[in-house]
Amino acid sequence: MTSTLDRPAPGAERTREVGVAIIGSGFAGLGMAIALRRRGETDLVLLERARDVGGTWRDNAYPGAACDVQSNLYSFSFAPNPDWPRSYSEQPEIQAYLQATADRFDVRRHCVFGAEVTAARWDDAARRWEIETTAGRFRARALVSAAGALADPVYPDIPGLASFAGTVMHSARWDEGHDLTGERVAVVGTGASAVQIVPAIRPRVGSLAVYQRTAPWIVPRTDHPVSPRVQRLYRWVPGLQRLVRAVLYLVREFLVVGLAKDRRFLRPVGRVARAHLQRQVRDPRLRRALTPDYTIGCKRILISNDYYPAVSAPNAELVTAGIAEVRPHSVVTVDGVERPTDTIVLATGFAVTDLPIARRITGRDGRTLADVWSEGMVTNRGSTVAGFPNLFLLVGPNVGVGHTSMVYMIESQVAYVDDALRTMAAEGLAVLETTPEAQEAYRELVARRSRGTVWLAGGCASWYLDRHGHNTTLWPDFTFRFRRLTRRLDRENYVGTPEAAA
Repeated sequence: MTSTLDRPAPGAERTREVGVAIIGSGFAGLGMAIALRRRGETDLVLLERARDVGGTWRDNAYPGAACDVQSNLYSFSFAPNPDWPRSYSEQPEIQAYLQATADRFDVRRHCVFGAEVTAARWDDAARRWEIETTAGRFRARALVSAAGALADPVYPDIPGLASFAGTVMHSARWDEGHDLTGERVAVVGTGASAVQIVPAIRPRVGSLAVYQRTAPWIVPRTDHPVSPRVQRLYRWVPGLQRLVRAVLYLVREFLVVGLAKDRRFLRPVGRVARAHLQRQVRDPRLRRALTPDYTIGCKRILISNDYYPAVSAPNAELVTAGIAEVRPHSVVTVDGVERPTDTIVLATGFAVTDLPIARRITGRDGRTLADVWSEGMVTNRGSTVAGFPNLFLLVGPNVGVGHTSMVYMIESQVAYVDDALRTMAAEGLAVLETTPEAQEAYRELVARRSRGTVWLAGGCASWYLDRHGHNTTLWPDFTFRFRRLTRRLDRENYVGTPEAAA
């Protein structure tokens, strides 16, 4: 289905007036748009820089891309899919689910594709957000940023990388037209994407060098096909799929006890990971190199059944020496070894603690979100920021999770933002803004609950922490407590300006 808005606005001078503008059309953006649609709101627009919905699951189309949370949990609670083919779905299946969900709830009519937001400024006099995009200008009563943390890839600062004569591609910008068959490939990084890419490409490359800075903890992937009989049961008895979802949620939530409360509860998980490594890697030297030196959970726990066999294969090599430089046809490590290379794959993650969209959003006093967050990201409920009226963030600071479905957190935030928008309508408010006191109290709450967690005390450096060593990424508690905090708007922590006010 093609959106009627899937083309640039005619004329740079034209400004389209909308009630709610949403940046991004991944799980968060679609979830917000669907919530508005379900209660009858149609004065909205989704601004999407790409040519289709999907967000992270559209962009990350590298070989082996898959979710590390079971599909029955990693999906909208209001839109279960009885036809998941496997317990853990792969990227094409998740992208197809998001496309189908957008169609099911008639969201595409509100999408403007090819509309990258280049600037959004609050106009205090007009009490509107002025939004500039590559598809024209928009003026919105409320702005919802659903750009997410996994939107903009990080390219490492490696000397000589720009001089490389072969192919360089980031995992989030995979070149599907490039044939790796027989090539000498370097994969930089050993995070979640690398653990999926390496086994997927290893059989067809000539040689594979995996450059590891820190060994990840890896546990088995308990994936299995979903039989047609079970799929039929899910269709005929929807309550059964909801029950499975609830059980998966509870099992995963128990991991929070070890991550955030008492690290002794992580020991069984650590034993499973060590046994997995012991069973799959027979070479003692390679096994030592693949053994993490920090507490499990300090970094993201990965799941894979084929990564260890892949790096143990005859045409693969695990490189633990740091990269000194890249030359036109090779990669040189600090120990002086030069490895001829045809293609470099950068599995180096995203700008999580320094959200790029923050540099493009300017608040009341002329300061950008990036300026305000220069000493650390602060919000109220991960959703609003003082000095940025009528701005709402989805998948903002301290909303991330490392143990369960991000969709659960997104639905919690969507309910909060939707309640804020309904409150504005019910009270006739032109402006709604959280107070500095409220966001400071929330920052203290997050900092207090982060103390003693494995992310701060586990002996590792991770993308969960900002440059000050503060946890600005993860919600440091049970997710049901976050849902309780965001079930409805904490109206006492907001200042509202009526429409009639001068």
